[in-house]
Amino acid sequence: MIQRTIRTAILALTIGAPAAIPSLVLAQSPPCRQEALAGLYVFSASGHTLVAGLAVPKAIVEVIRFNGDGTLSVESATVSINGIITQVPHGGTGLYTVDASCRGTLTFTPGPNFDLVASPLGRQAWLIQTNPNNVFRGVVEKIAQ
Repeated sequence: MIQRTIRTAILALTIGAPAAIPSLVLAQSPPCRQEALAGLYVFSASGHTLVAGLAVPKAIVEVIRFNGDGTLSVESATVSINGIITQVPHGGTGLYTVDASCRGTLTFTPGPNFDLVASPLGRQAWLIQTNPNNVFRGVVEKIAQ
């Protein structure tokens, strides 16, 4: 009974995963373009990072300007790692890609790396961190041009 409940929970999480939902929508949408991600966005994410073998909670709310050409700049960010709050002023940069299937990558310089799935019109993107020892996912949502 417990194993069936766990399998059901895993299936529900898998079906409801952010990458699964866009895949269904993308099958009927126009091809994505890197240029679609252009404007001011808010990135909100939460998860954990492993420190000395222990899962430490982390969360972020970050304002990012996507330039439509594969470059981005961080306008500001507030980060909480194990309850310690850090505010990061303007200054970070990064690179991103989006292919015709709406999948791509995002790399902050310096900083973490992410795989992403973007909406065809660039209103949202779903990210998951790909650096080792991290379970961290979030959403980028457009707030202004």
